[in-house]
Amino acid sequence: MEQSLIVRGAPQEYECRLGAWNDLENHLKRRHIERVLVLHGKSSWEAAKPFFPTLENTYTCFMTYNGECTDQEAEIVSALVKSEKLTGIIAVGGGKIADLGKAAANACEIPVLILPTLAATCAAYTPLSVIYNEDGSMDRYDVFPVSNALVLIEPEVLLHSPVDLMIAGIGDTIAKWYEADTMISQLEVHPIEIEVASFAAKQCRDILLRDSELGIQAMEDGVINQAFLNVIETNILLGGMVGGFGDDYGRTAGAHSIHDALTILPDSHNQLHGNKVAYGVFVQLVIEGKWAEIENLLPFYRSLGLPASLAEMDMQLSDQEYLAVAERASEAHETIHYMKEIITPTVVLEAMKALEAFIINK
Repeated sequence: MEQSLIVRGAPQEYECRLGAWNDLENHLKRRHIERVLVLHGKSSWEAAKPFFPTLENTYTCFMTYNGECTDQEAEIVSALVKSEKLTGIIAVGGGKIADLGKAAANACEIPVLILPTLAATCAAYTPLSVIYNEDGSMDRYDVFPVSNALVLIEPEVLLHSPVDLMIAGIGDTIAKWYEADTMISQLEVHPIEIEVASFAAKQCRDILLRDSELGIQAMEDGVINQAFLNVIETNILLGGMVGGFGDDYGRTAGAHSIHDALTILPDSHNQLHGNKVAYGVFVQLVIEGKWAEIENLLPFYRSLGLPASLAEMDMQLSDQEYLAVAERASEAHETIHYMKEIITPTVVLEAMKALEAFIINK
């Protein structure tokens, strides 16, 4: 597969500090944005509202999204933007809200400002959207030529977010190293962009292995510590830098192809994105023959409750379902083919079954 290397390194501006959201209207004024859409979810909005500032001098529309980032939903958002003559979108919520806001902003050619309420993905940082089909299966990634205008992180909001979503974010972010490394290790020459991506990916792994348990403890205690701040910025900023500088060499490889394939199974929709990616890391490592790395990572997975197998996600697949997932993961467009191994449905199927057999004895 031909790979791209275009640097989309960062949002135009990024800030993570206590009280960051209080300056939102000043940021709008600096950008000459006078009419905005505040796009938000339901439960996440309830958590965010106490911290969301009053926009006294800005015409503001509010819209609750329907729970998915689809082409159809993006069209609904875009239609509202155009009918109200809005000049900016503020996306307040998790990854799917951020992706929806980015997709609509790109279609309408207006800036998007993102206020994350979760650190479950790097979606707030990256200029791309994951688009889903109406049935909940993943369709594609759309990469945009314009960076997000602003990312404002209020640590207090993330401190009180669901712990299971933070853990899933850790699973999604630790995959950055394993997916980037399997691609970058094949290159004879490492351009500077690739070196930056590789450094960020390694930092993702090292910081999360070091700080995740203390970061999660901060959430359980309700008191911010440095480990918590390190984890949220690793999940959002460092995670976003890997693909931002590495492009196709730093986005996804085997683990995310396994995630994408699992979305064809309705039972998988009960599982968080990052949990499925964390499982996908282990499938990728099996394909690479890196059983020792699985042994090294397993205690970390256990300490956080990340799933190491299908059984740990309460998914019991029939032979037909195993085959369907393996075939979907191996489709010609999938990034699993960025790995150096020759990937076929049989290779994926055997890796998944070998992993189940291995984990059941651990």
